[in-house]
Amino acid sequence: MEISIFFARLWGSFFLVFGLLFIITRQLGRTIEMTDDKAFVISTGYVTFLMGLVTVILHNLWVSDWRLIITLLGWSTLIKGIMKIGFPDHIHKQAQRFKKKQFLSAIALLFLGGYLMWMSFM
Repeated sequence: MEISIFFARLWGSFFLVFGLLFIITRQLGRTIEMTDDKAFVISTGYVTFLMGLVTVILHNLWVSDWRLIITLLGWSTLIKGIMKIGFPDHIHKQAQRFKKKQFLSAIALLFLGGYLMWMSFM
């Protein structure tokens, strides 16, 4: 359970900070624009891949409680990293479709981050 609490605090604080930054600074729109640059997409893909791989290796728990969220985050991050490294053009197209939902995505990040932080301190 200690590793679950660690990852809940890690992912939770990550989502809270970036959710707030995306709302306050409108940085998400600028980040989406950066997907034009393949080198940027591929280099962030390595970081994304590593974050997902570490989460999957240390927390691959398929249980029916809040800890499943961390496992799903790990796997989705790992897959996203692979996609960014191997298919940067696809990521760019995906980001362009995502552009219209920036504010909702930032709100979702805040709620998910808040939920994970709440569960880590319960």
